[in-house]
Amino acid sequence: MNGGTAGLFWNYIIAAIGLAFAYLSIAEMASMFPTSGGQYFWVAVLAPRPYRRYLSYITGWLCAITWQAAASGAVYFTATMTQGLIILNHPDTYVPKQWHGSLLMLAFLTLAIIFNTALAKRLPLVEGVFVILHLLGVLIFIPLWVLSPIQQGGSPLVEFYNPGGWSSNGVATLVGALAPVTALIGFDCSVHMAEEAKDSSRVVPMALLTGYTSNVVLGFFTLLTCIYTVGSISDPATLAPTPNTGYIIINMFYNATGSRAATSFIISIIIINFTASCIACIAAASRQLWAFARNGGIPFAKVFAPDHLPHDIPVNAVVLSGLISVIIALINIGSTLALLILISLVNSALIASYTITILCILFHRLKGGKLLQTRFSLGKWGALINILALVYVLPIFVFSFFPAAPNPLPATMNWAIMMLGGPVVFASVHYFFLGGNRTYTPPEETLDDYIVRSEATTKSENGMSSGIADVKAASSTVADPDVDGAEKRD
Repeated sequence: MNGGTAGLFWNYIIAAIGLAFAYLSIAEMASMFPTSGGQYFWVAVLAPRPYRRYLSYITGWLCAITWQAAASGAVYFTATMTQGLIILNHPDTYVPKQWHGSLLMLAFLTLAIIFNTALAKRLPLVEGVFVILHLLGVLIFIPLWVLSPIQQGGSPLVEFYNPGGWSSNGVATLVGALAPVTALIGFDCSVHMAEEAKDSSRVVPMALLTGYTSNVVLGFFTLLTCIYTVGSISDPATLAPTPNTGYIIINMFYNATGSRAATSFIISIIIINFTASCIACIAAASRQLWAFARNGGIPFAKVFAPDHLPHDIPVNAVVLSGLISVIIALINIGSTLALLILISLVNSALIASYTITILCILFHRLKGGKLLQTRFSLGKWGALINILALVYVLPIFVFSFFPAAPNPLPATMNWAIMMLGGPVVFASVHYFFLGGNRTYTPPEETLDDYIVRSEATTKSENGMSSGIADVKAASSTVADPDVDGAEKRD
């Protein structure tokens, strides 16, 4: 709708570069402070003293609700794509219902919870298998190149499209910039597993950046495939799904192969990878929730962050994350639109958390503050990289609230501003009037305090400051992950 294939292509290139600067900034902070709390902890130690407590609290709420919505979104897309395969294979006998999709959501959600509790010790092995399937899964697009009609020349990369009625192709393309961001956002999920990783100050930044880089490359190949084989977007007849599976990618493979069996096999590979996303999102959501509860950031914090974790797994936080997704799945029975509105929170809230965090470390740099010695450092390029990250994420944050077309009806309105503003208002009210400022206990020290104390400590053998251990002691009630995590997850 907004920008066409050319807009999608160039927005992807710009997003890949812009978010790379954001993830470099996040990777540096993850190396300095490897804690499951992630953004809210970093804001607490980096923000100016008068604002650190409140900004940290708001950031914690943003990250907590973001990952809950992300987990529900992953389950929704996995379930509805499965439902699309049923439609494809039984077009004459199967009548799709919204509650069918909700039941499938509950099935995949149950699987994700099992893997994050009873099978948690096997999770690294299972996810390793998923990584291999993910990397090899790009081979499924070969049939599209071989069997589909392919558009010739560079026209798909230079012809912009604006049927929605925006004032120009440029505005339409900017509105459409959020599409590739959706594919490239959320790699901070590895940050929230930091306290279950061996040598996390090195491993977490490496996991984040290698994961992002490899997926940018795979995504680029996928993007080119879809752009050149999807058909002409100016001719709706070439895009008409038959049958209406709800996913154009299913119909693309079916139109190319002419085989329901082949299409089902190919789409099943995508669904398997979506299932991996469900498991990973529940893991990230539960760890983020547990970490924030550990600092008293949510009501009934002791329930979700008890002093002792059975089998070193935040079971209560996993269960709560699952229950939240169950409630969202039930919303789909009444209104798919309402469910999608909830899921729309992911982009704006996550970008907001990136923005606040990067602004804090940039402010610390510009005022001449020191940084902890760390295993991954941006060095003299840090301020420039932080600025370039903000140059990209700030406009994207603004355009995340634009509707798909001007003068929208309620059904086509972008409700992301309400979905973001509601939790911020609730968190603010809870903080100032309902005791949140009393129960929330962020780290007492700022980064400057850590620097002063770490300079007074004995340097470790590799020349790194032992202040990292102090950071973890301040943020966690569990054992140092760099020591005991090796035994937990080796």
